[in-house]
Amino acid sequence: MAIRVYEEQGIFHLQSKGTSYIMQIVNGYPAHVYWGKQLAFEEQPHSFVDLPEGPLFLLDRLPQEYPQYGTGDFRSPAYQVRLGDGSRITELVYSAYRILKGKPQLEGLPAVYCETENEGETLELELRDAYSGLIVTLSYSVFEDSAAIARSVRIDNQGEQPLQLLRALSASIDMPRSDLDAVYLAGTWNREAHVQRRPLGPGGTTIESRRGASGHLLNPFLALAAPDADEDHGDVFGFSFVYSGNFFISAEVEPFRTTRVGIGINPFDFSWQLAPGEAFQTPEAVMVYSGAGFGEMSRTYHRLYRTRLCRGVHRDRVRPILVNNWEATYFSFTEEKIEEIAKAGAELGIELFVLDDGWFGRREDDHSSLGDWTPNPSKLPGGLTNLAKRVNDLGVQFGLWFEPEMISPDSDLYRSHPDWCLHVEGRRRTEFRWQLILDYSRQDVRDYIYDKLSEIFSTVPISYVKWDMNRNMTEIGSATAGPEQQAEIAHRYMLGLYELLERLTTRFPNILFESCASGGGRFDPGMLYYMPQTWTSDDTDAVERLKIQYGTSFVYPVSAMGAHVSAVPNHQVGRVTSLQMRGDVAMSGNFGYEMDLTRFSDEEKDLAKAQIKRYKEIRSLVQQGDMYRLVSPFAGHEAAWMFVSEDRSEALAYYFKVLAEPNAPQRKLRLKGLDPDKLYKVEESGLVMRGDRLMAIGIGIPAELKDYYSYSVRLKIID
Repeated sequence: MAIRVYEEQGIFHLQSKGTSYIMQIVNGYPAHVYWGKQLAFEEQPHSFVDLPEGPLFLLDRLPQEYPQYGTGDFRSPAYQVRLGDGSRITELVYSAYRILKGKPQLEGLPAVYCETENEGETLELELRDAYSGLIVTLSYSVFEDSAAIARSVRIDNQGEQPLQLLRALSASIDMPRSDLDAVYLAGTWNREAHVQRRPLGPGGTTIESRRGASGHLLNPFLALAAPDADEDHGDVFGFSFVYSGNFFISAEVEPFRTTRVGIGINPFDFSWQLAPGEAFQTPEAVMVYSGAGFGEMSRTYHRLYRTRLCRGVHRDRVRPILVNNWEATYFSFTEEKIEEIAKAGAELGIELFVLDDGWFGRREDDHSSLGDWTPNPSKLPGGLTNLAKRVNDLGVQFGLWFEPEMISPDSDLYRSHPDWCLHVEGRRRTEFRWQLILDYSRQDVRDYIYDKLSEIFSTVPISYVKWDMNRNMTEIGSATAGPEQQAEIAHRYMLGLYELLERLTTRFPNILFESCASGGGRFDPGMLYYMPQTWTSDDTDAVERLKIQYGTSFVYPVSAMGAHVSAVPNHQVGRVTSLQMRGDVAMSGNFGYEMDLTRFSDEEKDLAKAQIKRYKEIRSLVQQGDMYRLVSPFAGHEAAWMFVSEDRSEALAYYFKVLAEPNAPQRKLRLKGLDPDKLYKVEESGLVMRGDRLMAIGIGIPAELKDYYSYSVRLKIID
């Protein structure tokens, strides 16, 4: 890891683990030169970018780092500004650079971090527009132990007139090739993170959200891959956005067969007023290069996000095994029923009980009470503290569900403060799921929620909070913002949410927070900064979860994925799968149950006890080891993946067969990530094999003639 500057040539060479990133100042413009496999530093580098000067110099041909529009480059710009005179023309020219030890924090925004200044370095390039007084600072951070580069931008108005930002991307890069495939994660509610792959072509490929959240439909992630790239081979360039609201990622192929990638806040319905002396900080984009396929890219993201994005006391701790009552009871429960489920869980070895929706206000269904965070006396006559104590007395921790960003029109809070929701005066208020969204751009609204939640967290022995968010933004407006600020509200909402989460997680560091947005509707790096795990999907069917968890793993570590065993027939698709398969899929994440455990048969109790005992033995490996994807569920009726400890002394592989095959050939599963020179013993069979054989030849999978079959293999190095 290092940053070397060749001032005479105007060249900046950034090295991170296994990768280099090179730029050059050309006619005052930062130009992109190279991003890929690590290159050695040179003593006297030559000029990389050779373009004619004078009237023949064309910005449309220059591979730029932060391009503008209106001065000769007709491709998509990284930023756009409207000046006080109504013009939109600025011309940023390089003026200075700075190299900082470590990585500065982004004010009010989530971002990856360095724990010590020796873990990374940051290059800042300062660009100026002489006419307007606009100063733009491009930030590039590299890391000692990661092939990642973190980019963000700070925009300062140092002029004498106010200006308006119309577009402010966090990063732009002109890649000198177009023979690339776009790989991204798409879906919808209950069907998140399905892997999509298609070749780039002339024109633009765009993934985005205009929903006020990162969303179920498209995750804020894009990879550009060589056509021959697979899990273990080929060049892959990853782009991940550390933000939870409206995002925009585009790959534009232009006639000269280069590809411009832009990533940042969605410019749709966005603007930001900058008075003289004010600044705007963009969220962060994290770029990862892999020369060894998608698997290496994913593991780079996993390690970085697990250890230098997630924070707090739970970052490095194993996560508790839980039972959640939602699919067991939905809204219909009593104190006695909750205690029965918690008791059944305690007898199985479960460590945490989570009380889901319906415990507050007059909440008997979706129609009321969001915002009224006081216990429902008809369900909890003894209150939350009494219930939590009864659960704790069983030797089980107590957790609670909230949806703090929402308000029901049928609530005491709404009747007292009808202007506290996002709305436009005189217009219809869209009540999706009979609820509206609190205006988190307002400090008074955030303070109210902070006080209400703090009161509960301070008086009830809560060790876990499930923070839900179940609808997207409509009528995006604020009663307290002026006309010129209304297009800022979606981003101000996110800044307000982050501010509230920072306050709560700082005051209550021992509570494990889990993010949820109808499942994976806000599974993004921004939320992981405050909450180290996310409910991956409301779809708990084991077969559907194979695709959802496989796709999510392209960017996010297993330690971030909530995964539960639920009842059959499954409540989302009606499928009946074995308890063994449901357990094996769920044990490939943060393990738990979401069902009525009191209904287990004796045989099911024994199997559940065995699952819980096993997960306690393997969870540090699953949650903190390196994940290797072995067989894609998108390629057929089977799937497989494995987890390997950092020192490669231990491994665990899971194989899943969705549909049985008649007269099937013997299936061998080739493993990955092992030490090729060491002997491994297979726990299940006693078989001893060298790591190179296990990876080249594989290990046999029993041929079971049944659908929905799973098999696991646990290996340890022997002397």
